[in-house]
Amino acid sequence: MLKTILFSAMFACLGVFAQKPANINTASIAGKVSDHQTGKSIPFASIILYKQDSVIFNIPGDANGDFCFNGLKAGNYKIKVNYVGYSAFELKNIAVAAGQKKEVNVTLHNSVLALQEIKADDIKHREKDMVVDRKTMMGCGKVSACKTANNVAYYQPNVQEFNTEEYSKINDNEFKDALKDPLSTMSIDVDKASYSNMRRFITKGSLPPADAVRVEEFINYFSYTYPQPKGDVPFSITTEYTECSWNKKHNLIHIGIQGKEIQTTNLPANNLVFLIDVSGSMMSADKLPLLKSGLNLLVDQLRPIDKVSLVVYAGAAGIVLEPTSGDKKEKIMNAIEQLQAGGSTAGGAGIALAYKTAKENYLKDGNNRVILCTDGDFNVGASSDGELVSMIEKKREEGTFLTVLGFGTGNYKDSKMEQLADKGDGNYAYIDNILEAKKVLVKEMGGTLLTIAKDVKIQIEFNPAKVKGYRLVGYENRLLNKEDFNNDKKDAGELGAGHTVTAIYEIIPAGSYELLASVDPLKYQATGVVSKSTGQEVMTIKFRYKEPKESVSKLITEIVNDRKAPFLTSSENCIFSSAVAEFGMLLRDSKFKGDADFKTVLALAKKSKGKDDDGYRAEFIRLVEMAEMLKK
Repeated sequence: MLKTILFSAMFACLGVFAQKPANINTASIAGKVSDHQTGKSIPFASIILYKQDSVIFNIPGDANGDFCFNGLKAGNYKIKVNYVGYSAFELKNIAVAAGQKKEVNVTLHNSVLALQEIKADDIKHREKDMVVDRKTMMGCGKVSACKTANNVAYYQPNVQEFNTEEYSKINDNEFKDALKDPLSTMSIDVDKASYSNMRRFITKGSLPPADAVRVEEFINYFSYTYPQPKGDVPFSITTEYTECSWNKKHNLIHIGIQGKEIQTTNLPANNLVFLIDVSGSMMSADKLPLLKSGLNLLVDQLRPIDKVSLVVYAGAAGIVLEPTSGDKKEKIMNAIEQLQAGGSTAGGAGIALAYKTAKENYLKDGNNRVILCTDGDFNVGASSDGELVSMIEKKREEGTFLTVLGFGTGNYKDSKMEQLADKGDGNYAYIDNILEAKKVLVKEMGGTLLTIAKDVKIQIEFNPAKVKGYRLVGYENRLLNKEDFNNDKKDAGELGAGHTVTAIYEIIPAGSYELLASVDPLKYQATGVVSKSTGQEVMTIKFRYKEPKESVSKLITEIVNDRKAPFLTSSENCIFSSAVAEFGMLLRDSKFKGDADFKTVLALAKKSKGKDDDGYRAEFIRLVEMAEMLKK
């Protein structure tokens, strides 16, 4: 069995530079971090400088292992160095006098655990994402390449000037002709990352990029009061037919799905493998420190039957906590506390090791899941989307699902993380603060970790006698071919215990003079409204889903009749979700936003706020008010 990483290190101080810094009233500390056995430099290690037990600087070294602190006051200092796969070590009582320049070289021992190493040539992939100012810092000649700021020489991503966040392009769904294209097919979506990511942008004083706004994730961030399912079906279905709030000439179909609630105490045993990114890019307070706080909240919820493992990756990948039962909370928390950021990012190696760990401790009748916690910036190792997706799809078929938790700003890779979660039959959330960590890891624990229905698909057939055109609001990356609905080999979305899923269709009623995009009439076949479709049916909705451990789907059918209600008399669920959809379209500046404006969104949200024990809807209202001011 793999052993937990043991910590050991050796530190060597090689004396004082012959030169003096330019400013004779200040001191400098510089050096290099290297491997004790091979003598090779260790790039991007985490280096923390203390004075009187207070952190002065927390920085990564550069690609050559060099670091430099300048402009220091005379006195005693302490340095602590961390790098995954090596021991953590600190040296106290580093005394420097005014005008002195001290060289402190650090050599670290490998852990007992054999880790998957990265190739030296692969360091180039990390360098391309770092801001490099090739200057010598105020006489610190040992630092070959550094960024100078606040008297510290180091490599650092410059978030303000070099934002490398990545989002997939979104093209709003167009209106379809119900006569020529009567079928709409989609996979459900329970991801919510886009909403909390939007909140991060607005609370920091800017509007999110249009492609960061996935309207369906805005809508599904909130819970709704749909009825609990009855009988053997694991979810209930609720539909409403009403007017469209942002276009008075159109109507809306509101579809709500409610997953069966399961008490946490009745959940199957969990085999949870947390795969934690501890690379240098995870140093900032909104990344690894926030993650550690969130994990501690989760530990409080663990039961004796649950098992937790911690796998980390940076320049290498290794196990820092072997599978440990949930009643050993102090041991788990101690392992979490030891996590430190430093190194480049071998994401592929980490995912492979996490799945290997999950397989070795597989629970036949339990919940087996890898939970990836990262900013998504995979720079070193097997990191191509194709390689990772292929690996995750294979493990999904073996019964191990993947949840992805995103953190941070500046180098955030939303597009990659969304894809990985989708292919891993799991959820994707963005953690922007400790309350969101509590929401995802504590409050929504059952839905996040326990799948009650998989490959859930929806197919709607619109009656052209009642519907001229239709448009699905959001879900652009969840559309399926019509043939996929009956194909049980086609992957689709998963529904967790207690989760709700909401979808909205915007309808152009039959008889409207509004023009739709069209093609030439067909030459070899006739199209038209058949006589039986002239009844009161607006549409037929079909649902397919599989039990979590089954490979054959089950079918449910619902019919929506022409009993349209005035919008303001519809349910709070319908009104509030419509307000959220309008807000998303405003942020995207969608060409389909119609008459939507912030004042209407605010009025509708306040009217339908309803019971709001956790304050999420009140927070939404504040975000709308802030966005309106930012827009101006």
